[in-house]
Amino acid sequence: MSSMIVLSATAVPDHLRGALTRWLLEVTPELYIGTVSARVRDELWSSVAACADDGMAVLAYPTDNEQGFALRTAGTRRRETMDFDGLVLIAFQRQGQETANPF
Repeated sequence: MSSMIVLSATAVPDHLRGALTRWLLEVTPELYIGTVSARVRDELWSSVAACADDGMAVLAYPTDNEQGFALRTAGTRRRETMDFDGLVLIAFQRQGQETANPF
């Protein structure tokens, strides 16, 4: 079954941006939205995570939990996802602070 996904990919290589536009709409620079199957979503995410390099990426997709969605992150970022009793929260890191526990 297909579901809607939202993917934000900042400072990623141009070839990855082009590959994403084959499956998703780039509604604003570096923000992609589309309806794809779970298999396509996972394959797209594998490509994004492998090519993120110095960039960053966040994928939001629907799932059966309290919030109704799940997040995946890749690359360097100041925002860190944290699980708090089943809820996904976002914590900000101070400049120079190492990433504690990728989600």
